Amino acid sequence: MESVTQFSGKVVPLAVADVDTDQIIPARFLKTIEKLGLGKNLFHDWRYLADGGPNPDFIVNRPRAKGGTILLAGDNFGCGSSREHAPWALMGHGFKAVISTSFADIFRNNCLKNGLLPIVVDEAAHGELFAAAEADEDCRVSVDLARRTLRLPSGREVEFPIDEFSRKCMLEGGDQLSYIQQQMGAVEAYERAAPNVLNTL
Repeated sequence: MESVTQFSGKVVPLAVADVDTDQIIPARFLKTIEKLGLGKNLFHDWRYLADGGPNPDFIVNRPRAKGGTILLAGDNFGCGSSREHAPWALMGHGFKAVISTSFADIFRNNCLKNGLLPIVVDEAAHGELFAAAEADEDCRVSVDLARRTLRLPSGREVEFPIDEFSRKCMLEGGDQLSYIQQQMGAVEAYERAAPNVLNTL
């Protein structure tokens, strides 16, 4: 997993609340456990017409979304099932972060474990971002994970919450498994010092 520290990106506004994981990536695309290639199926049923062609009215297909790396979503983004494919698909399309006023807990945890940053802002900042994106198709924001801050197009900075363990993993480009592997010396020392439990049964 790549480390996440500071980055800036163009905002892609999706002003829809309660977007569930089946809308992010429909269940029929969950037959794989590979992360690669899922980006083409992101928002599939909104993004493509019945004949398979791109839907020109959907935001991700519009010219303004080209090169966008930060999805500005409505409230309660990522509700529904627990599929890890949802953040995989978002990252496969090129998104580094999703901004919303709230995320479903399981989706948020899946994002953090895979290197996609879920940024929670209050309603005032959320509204300001949508207004800025409407006024400027090249609307950009900057993220500083070390400081837990988001710089809005106006220059105003807002803080966003993230637990310390997830922040540490993302800053270092690691995950829960790599953290445990870093502690193997201590684990092996404990096992050598601990009594053999099986012999006491």
